[in-house]
Amino acid sequence: MAGGIRESSGGFGDDLPDNHEINVTPFIDVMLVLLIIFMVAAPSATVDVNIDLPVSNATPAQRPDQPVYLTIQPDLTLNSGNDPVAEGALQAALDRATGGNREQRIFLRADKVVAYGDVMDTMNEMRSAGYLKIALIGLEAAPGEQVAPPAATPEAAGAGQ
Repeated sequence: MAGGIRESSGGFGDDLPDNHEINVTPFIDVMLVLLIIFMVAAPSATVDVNIDLPVSNATPAQRPDQPVYLTIQPDLTLNSGNDPVAEGALQAALDRATGGNREQRIFLRADKVVAYGDVMDTMNEMRSAGYLKIALIGLEAAPGEQVAPPAATPEAAGAGQ
């Protein structure tokens, strides 16, 4: 409702009616623009290490608010969260990530091309550093979904001969 200008009848008083409505259209426009900005910016703000996880059909466990991830990449380099870990500096990296709390669970994830022995070597190094609570991470399969066995590689096919 808009107010119009009327000529007053000779007095100095303000006889225009008060407009008690708030126009929220500019507010909604600003909020929609901010929503679009955040929707575009949010995916680029997350950085992650790209690895190809194996699939698991186990029921997922409850995750803590601030999990500590240790990642074994296909080239056997380690990452604590998104930060690379230098050779022999695993204990220092885990101490920094957990604040020295050796009772905190470490979530270990490895690319599916990493050999089981290499995963065990990393777990043994974590154990010797004093971190005994280790959880293995895999992709979650939908209930009833069949997990396909890994495809045979030429190296694996020639290994048995």
